[in-house]
Amino acid sequence: MTALIEKTDPQYFEITSDELYDRHDYKIVSSDGKFVIVDSWYSAREIWWNTPSTLLSHIDVLDKNKGFK
Repeated sequence: MTALIEKTDPQYFEITSDELYDRHDYKIVSSDGKFVIVDSWYSAREIWWNTPSTLLSHIDVLDKNKGFK
């Protein structure tokens, strides 16, 4: 049986809010340098999990440009 990470472990992460979190866009980069930008983590995660790992490089987290109001 696999042991779980203790809450005192620095790698432990817990959700901090149930509210919608839309402060970032996500850039999914393929191994050939092409990329797609999506506006939700759920979309980024879906693309990542449904694409063969040999075709993927990484995901960049981009701050959304809110501008001044």
